[in-house]
Amino acid sequence: MADRILFVCHANLCRSPMAEYLAGWLLAKLPVEVASAGTAAVDGRSMHPYAAQVAAGTGRDPAAFRSRALTVGQLTDAALVLTATRRQRAACVSLAPAALHRTFTLRQFGRLAGLADAPDTTDAGALRAAARAAAQARGRLQPTSTAEDDLVDPIGGTPTDFRRCAQEIERSLTPVAALIDAAG
Repeated sequence: MADRILFVCHANLCRSPMAEYLAGWLLAKLPVEVASAGTAAVDGRSMHPYAAQVAAGTGRDPAAFRSRALTVGQLTDAALVLTATRRQRAACVSLAPAALHRTFTLRQFGRLAGLADAPDTTDAGALRAAARAAAQARGRLQPTSTAEDDLVDPIGGTPTDFRRCAQEIERSLTPVAALIDAAG
């Protein structure tokens, strides 16, 4: 299992690529790899043009990005799986049941990371320790609605809709980055 975060959405054209690029930018100094895939993705497609604008803002060129269909191997290889929606979380866990305890919606994990105690890194790397610390905070987080866990899909929307989605992704990733940094 790599020290990798896998971001998952539906088609791997908008939300998960934006999350991958934003996480790569926010976690650049941490010992973490990032990747993305889609539960219904068609391999080899370019990122949505509005998502590519967001991705370009991270300093990385999105031109080489190609969508990837989600596989069991990607799920079992990732130390942490963050999905755009509860439905995609369920699809991931259904595909790879062993990933249950390290698969969350991105927004849920962001809230958990903000509540987590300092990670214990005695027997795990920074990412695994951060994931475990956030998972242990689950009991302190009140249940939420689907609307509070799911990232709204900006497909069919305006550039503003994509920026709004990217802002929500970044807001969710900020406590994640802090937790991984505290573990590192």
